Amino acid sequence: MSWAGKILRVNLTTGECKSEPLNMTWAKQYLGSRGLASKYLTSEIDPKVDPLSPDNKIIWATGPLTGTMASTGGRYTVVTKGPLTGAIACSNSGGYWGAELKMAGWDMVIFEGRSPKPVYLSIEDDKAELRDAAHLWGKSVWETEEIIKKQHQDPLTRISSIGQAGENLVLFAAVVNDLHRAAGRSGVGAVMGSKNLKAIAVRGTKGVGNIANPKEFMKVTFEKKKILADNAVTGQGLPTYGTQVLMNVINEVGALPTRNHRDSQFEGAKDISAEAMATPRKSDGKPQLVTNQACFGCTIACGRISKIDQTHFSVENKPQYWGASGGLEYEAAWALGAANGVNDLEALQYANLICNEQGMDPISFGATIGAVMELYEMGVLKKEQIGIEAPFGSAKALCELADMTAKGVGFGKEIGQGSKRLCAKYGHPELSMSVKGQEFPAYDARGIQGMGLTYATSNRGACHLRSYTVASEILGIPMKTDPLVADGKPELVKAFQDATAVFDSAGICIFTSFAWGLADVQPQVAAACGEEFTLEYLNEVGERIWNMERDFNNRAGFTAKDDTLPPRLLNEGAKTGPAKGLTSKLPEMLPKYYEVRGWTPDGQLKPETRARLGL
Repeated sequence: MSWAGKILRVNLTTGECKSEPLNMTWAKQYLGSRGLASKYLTSEIDPKVDPLSPDNKIIWATGPLTGTMASTGGRYTVVTKGPLTGAIACSNSGGYWGAELKMAGWDMVIFEGRSPKPVYLSIEDDKAELRDAAHLWGKSVWETEEIIKKQHQDPLTRISSIGQAGENLVLFAAVVNDLHRAAGRSGVGAVMGSKNLKAIAVRGTKGVGNIANPKEFMKVTFEKKKILADNAVTGQGLPTYGTQVLMNVINEVGALPTRNHRDSQFEGAKDISAEAMATPRKSDGKPQLVTNQACFGCTIACGRISKIDQTHFSVENKPQYWGASGGLEYEAAWALGAANGVNDLEALQYANLICNEQGMDPISFGATIGAVMELYEMGVLKKEQIGIEAPFGSAKALCELADMTAKGVGFGKEIGQGSKRLCAKYGHPELSMSVKGQEFPAYDARGIQGMGLTYATSNRGACHLRSYTVASEILGIPMKTDPLVADGKPELVKAFQDATAVFDSAGICIFTSFAWGLADVQPQVAAACGEEFTLEYLNEVGERIWNMERDFNNRAGFTAKDDTLPPRLLNEGAKTGPAKGLTSKLPEMLPKYYEVRGWTPDGQLKPETRARLGL
């Protein structure tokens, strides 16, 4: 069985680090990573705990396929109660850190309490200790990685850390590993900062053993890699263009939220697209995109490595940003670009670099800037308050506000609270494009109806990665459904949510689901973990995880009233594109969704659902 079989529990208050056996009953019920860490969290904390108090816990977790030869088996999750939303937070990251933790012999690390001073955790195989991080506090993610690697005299040490955004308790602060891979959403970095925990440095030399059926595992992972290679999306589209391949596609179908969702198509989309990233610039004749990059064990390689234009106003006097580094993904390019009406590709890359460097979620940051720009254009916010002119389309404002937010200076402190709190403070709560306090990703719920239901019901607040119905509604994977109708969407959303919970919990990347179904994941899990993991059983595992997360949120105080969308999407029809005149049909879809979930009309788990799933 491909779990390491042990977890590391770190009490930050006392400084004690101790090993304990993994609860194998839970491992079989919740698989690993997202599911298993959420089971530990929901069993150990009060759902009503203040997310930034010492009583909250934060967990780094791998899945049973993390660190193995399964394609994309490099994922890990950070699970806690999120400060941005007050709901369960589970943020997923790639890169190499997750595999390194598994190779050191650990399935997960649980942090509890709060350190009296800044510390980082050092793990070298079985040896784990807290070390002083006074010299790292105030440093960026990039500096932190460099200093720790030099200190440990080992360039293969992998580091998961926070920058200034996490230290300053920006409510959408991220946890970053390998310089530009991030557990990005819901403010997991702020929880880390609240505990005075700067980083986790891991070096693992054990490898991953314990595969239940090694010969079968080698055979089946090889077969499944071929499916990824032969698929148009995972074999061609993502390696060539990355997730940015979607920019022009989503714009054309009229579902690219623009200027804080006032519009659903952006006239500047082509200027900030994947194609634009690959086109040589007029200034220096070089394209922004340098190459693609893969995470551990990945055969897709959708990551972007880019170089900013050295003559651009944002970096002309900042040579530290001139090198090749993490480039724009679709969600970041949308949030920093279309959401604010900014079509300056270099400005987007600069803001993206700041988010990577200081550990900040570009989706929530960019979407909050969209709300700020709308409030500015309405005259609610003035230049004197913000410190800069901030109309829609201002690349200068975007870049300056990125710096201010990451460093927690001036109006940046208010932006760092997220759009829900900011809009409420200035008297316009309706202008926060969020669910449960978390900002929307890059799909308009009027043009892709399934995504509206996905956002409203997501356990971690508005999220595309919990049920990517775009695959079906726009790309026709695994089958084509009409994006403009509500019919059949409750069943579609439930199926995507349950399946995604399994992909996440196994420790593999959700992008494999463009080519794989659960039937492709199942033989890999069964060969690694045991024959009891049948397709039927994995479906039940996914459903169990979803309902456990929902139950935690209900106990934390969330009700059916929180499963909603901003008035703009429910009352204002899209202005252009195929969805012109349409609003979100959420009121029609939600009751049916509760029914297919086995919940009461007010969104609570029915006793029979609880009993069937063993909750």
